[in-house]
Amino acid sequence: MILPAERELRAVLARFAQTRIDHDVRPSGRTSRALDDVTYTLCVMTGARTAEQALLAADALLERYGTDREGGTQADETLAA
Repeated sequence: MILPAERELRAVLARFAQTRIDHDVRPSGRTSRALDDVTYTLCVMTGARTAEQALLAADALLERYGTDREGGTQADETLAA
């Protein structure tokens, strides 16, 4: 699986959260379609089949990005050499 860029993943997570709130507050056909769309995008980005799995995968990816920043990545070490 190709890993999504952290920035893009965070943007989709923010969009998912806002869309979920919008749909919960005022459910309509528009909010339902928007929620389906952003859920699909999140699932594709994370390689998951459900929103719940996608959110868990996104959390794991964000943890990985944080670990990579703290410890440095192989690419960073190669570039520094």
